[in-house]
Amino acid sequence: MPIVKRANGPDLHYTLTDFTDPWADAPYLFLQHGYGRRGRFWFQWVPLLSRYFKVVCPDMRGQGASSRDFDTDTGFTLETLSDDVIAIADHLGARRFHYCGESIGGLIGLALAGRYPERVLTLCNVSGPVFISDAARQGYALGTASWPEAVRKLGPREWLDRTNASTRFPPDTPPGFLAWYTDTVEETGTEVLAALAQFAIDADARPYLPKIAAPMLCLYPQRGAIANSEQQDALKTLVRNLDLREVGTTFHMIQHIVPQECVSLLKTHIARHAETTTVYGETT
Repeated sequence: MPIVKRANGPDLHYTLTDFTDPWADAPYLFLQHGYGRRGRFWFQWVPLLSRYFKVVCPDMRGQGASSRDFDTDTGFTLETLSDDVIAIADHLGARRFHYCGESIGGLIGLALAGRYPERVLTLCNVSGPVFISDAARQGYALGTASWPEAVRKLGPREWLDRTNASTRFPPDTPPGFLAWYTDTVEETGTEVLAALAQFAIDADARPYLPKIAAPMLCLYPQRGAIANSEQQDALKTLVRNLDLREVGTTFHMIQHIVPQECVSLLKTHIARHAETTTVYGETT
């Protein structure tokens, strides 16, 4: 079980799945999960990508098998979370890599690519906000004073059940998946989920957007509640090399709802901008 141990930060767990040709120097692709989740949530994507990339799925600090040995009130910032990605890349010896993040993982990617433009080859933001809009804050507060208060007052399970139905998943989502999703995210714990909610409310990646050098693909739902038109406007205004696409759903969790559509767009984006001469059989 790969663990990055650090003197000045929490231990970080990640998985590496690599079915690339052993003689090829295949690129690394980081898949970063979002709020309350963990690397295993990429289960639909990894089989489709690991033949062509060395796929790295980190558990964000405080989640999954990564350590909670840090102050959750101050330890969740765009800077600490993007530095965590760099720590894993350094551990792997990945000088440069492709990065794809979903939801808050996409938000982190904006800061990562802005702070470390020399490290990120291509960037993909999957339903990730640039900042949390007022409408989204109110929606996730569920009638309480704030999103963190709603998580604490209602408890993770009720909060998840209600927000899953309102913004994350369509009504025809398989019940077994929803039960697994809620059970797994609930394991993250009330205080970490509340601290992550506060981080999301406070985070604003707009200062980093003009510094992004990597070609960026942004995959958004149609008329999304979180990844909404305010986010699109900020990206269109501030990102120099942006390809923004809407996929075939209005719900937030597009990586689970239309995974093959998302993966196909990601592979095409990377192939278009790859430094190597050949990526998964396609000459670039």
